[in-house]
Amino acid sequence: MSSSKLNLLDFSQTNIRTLHVTWFAFFLTFVMWFSHAPMKPLIMAAFDMDIAQWKALLILNVALTIPARIVIGILVDKFGPRVVYSALLVISGLLCIGFAFSTTYEQLAIMRFAMGFAGAGFVIGIRMVGEWFPARQVGLAEGVYGGWGNFGSAAAAFSLPTLALMFGGDDGWRYAIACTGVFAMIYGVFFYWKARNTPKGSTYFKPKKSGGLEVTSKKDFYFYLAMNLPMYFILAVLSWKLSPAGVGLLTQTATYTIYAILVALCIFQFSQIYKVNKEMLAHGAAEHDKYKFKQVAILDWAYFVTFGSELAVVSMLPAFFLETFTNLSLVQAGALGAAFAFMNLVARPGGGYISDKYGRRKSLSIFICGLAIGYFILSQVNGSWSIFFAVAAVMFCSFFVQAGEGAVFAMVPLVKRRMTGQIAGMAGAYGNVGAVTFLTAYSFVEASTFFMIIGGCALVIFFVVQFLEEPEGHMTEVLPDGTVQHIELT
Repeated sequence: MSSSKLNLLDFSQTNIRTLHVTWFAFFLTFVMWFSHAPMKPLIMAAFDMDIAQWKALLILNVALTIPARIVIGILVDKFGPRVVYSALLVISGLLCIGFAFSTTYEQLAIMRFAMGFAGAGFVIGIRMVGEWFPARQVGLAEGVYGGWGNFGSAAAAFSLPTLALMFGGDDGWRYAIACTGVFAMIYGVFFYWKARNTPKGSTYFKPKKSGGLEVTSKKDFYFYLAMNLPMYFILAVLSWKLSPAGVGLLTQTATYTIYAILVALCIFQFSQIYKVNKEMLAHGAAEHDKYKFKQVAILDWAYFVTFGSELAVVSMLPAFFLETFTNLSLVQAGALGAAFAFMNLVARPGGGYISDKYGRRKSLSIFICGLAIGYFILSQVNGSWSIFFAVAAVMFCSFFVQAGEGAVFAMVPLVKRRMTGQIAGMAGAYGNVGAVTFLTAYSFVEASTFFMIIGGCALVIFFVVQFLEEPEGHMTEVLPDGTVQHIELT
């Protein structure tokens, strides 16, 4: 096989079959996760919602994924992708069916919050694909996994409104959404049957301890603690948004209770991180085992603005088209809104390929710069534009967004193999921190200002990315019997 080219149609190769089985699992999680977005008018009418309640639902959809991606990252490193992905598909399918048949707004909100669990599936496949492909191909392979899987949000926008119309009646949207849950449960069983954690004869490296990321210096230990704080802060902001001061979904007592729980969870997580790194703090890390946590932190912030903005935008784009171009139908608006996620099919694999070929830092810098320009262009879209140029602007922006995502996860498996799940989980969680941050901003401002805010954040993170270091040589892992094994990074 050539240095960075993959024949994605060669199913005789086990790694190619594994890639296809895995990206489709991710695809289904995104179909379920964003099944509500194209159904906005139908769901709002069924529950007599106002726009503030709908926007609260959008924020709830991405909130649980923040801690869920951290937890799933720990579980996948410990138990392997096969069993964790299968379980997630089955559980998410049940939650999706529960959302479809909710009878009150409160039930709908609770089930949509729980559906954020489905968004954690992404982390699992990052570890699995990283196990099956060498460093010179991993960017492209991860890009195919992430890009084709992310297309699930576009597939939901394209297909579910039509499926709802086919079912007909006031409850057509319920049956359409429920179908996605049923299919995911069936596929969860299929995935367990077909998938394997590693190629035959390969070792599945596991962290020495579970509960937190292993770091290799005291400075990185405190840096790691600080990087966990934004996740708790944004969850507190979400709680405030749902309190009586916001949309009133929570009582004041419930809001204060959530604040107390978040503080307790933060203290508990910090204690677990200390427990995992206690020996290192006392005696230092072995020289061959060291890595720089700043690499993880930079990738986290890059994913904050790339995937975070994508999640926020795909949640509001069908409604944005419906409101900006008033002559569109629900199905047409859903299809046009899907244009943003449609670029995932080529942009994310392309971003991974370019990262493999031309360097991790350079490619990521270019993509984030292009992303900023794209959002500044979108901020100018209004009803006087032709639909053609509006869609072209969306696709221009989305190319850089998703290529940037591909470049981030081309780098993630090259930081520290045995902790790839946890590193992917933290980067993924930061993507959701970005989504909640941007959707919270959207709840206060017009769409044009919303796009401007994302573009401004991207410019800041462009400068942060300049501190990313290109991976060179090899990373070192220790086998259970104490043998040291080197994994090439080029």
